[in-house]
Amino acid sequence: MTTLDLSRAELALIVLYLNKAEARDKICRAIQYGSKFLSGGQPGTAQTVDKNTSLARKVFRLFKFVNDFHGLISPVPKGTPLPLVLLGKSKNALLSTFLFLDQIVWLGRSGIYKNKERTELLGRISLFCWLGSSVCTSAVEIGELGRLSSSMKKMEKELKDDEKHHDELYRAKLQKSNDRTLALIKSSMDIVVAIGLLQLAPKTISPRVTGAFGFTTSLISCYQLLPSRPKLKTP
Repeated sequence: MTTLDLSRAELALIVLYLNKAEARDKICRAIQYGSKFLSGGQPGTAQTVDKNTSLARKVFRLFKFVNDFHGLISPVPKGTPLPLVLLGKSKNALLSTFLFLDQIVWLGRSGIYKNKERTELLGRISLFCWLGSSVCTSAVEIGELGRLSSSMKKMEKELKDDEKHHDELYRAKLQKSNDRTLALIKSSMDIVVAIGLLQLAPKTISPRVTGAFGFTTSLISCYQLLPSRPKLKTP
């Protein structure tokens, strides 16, 4: 593969990435929380961008609740401990509820649904659901990391130091551990974002702090959605 072929392949991957509704949503999310950080909760252009982008993002999430509802009713992998199963299903249920209620909030804020008080109430309930799902996600990731760590330690006893990094199974577990560590960091930071949006600790978690954490988790999400880059083959 020549350098030109590699460039074309990378450009094709960028096009493929931007064609994903999820990727566009996370890019908009980065803009939203970046604007929240810049505005610091004060009126102005940045706050207007924050609010308009937040409303626009809800369109990307229409009927997305079906994904987590499917995860809720799908069977879990064999051997998964019951506490992790319950936490995982709770996460699916809470996130599905959040996304479903978020559609009603979009209807209210776009002027289709006229009951403003009900819209604000449902918006707050949906954020509590997202907070709960983020807590469950963090707990699941901690549990899965513990299982991976135990499995990797057993493999390390069986493999020599120079062998483990060449063992495909060990490398796969190491990559999975890194991925779950990043997911844990993201979900833990999202807990702070949810608390900030709900204004449960306004003195500690200000709009600027909420924006900073939200912007960081948005970048993490964008990174997680990146496709694998093509490798340049040497002759």
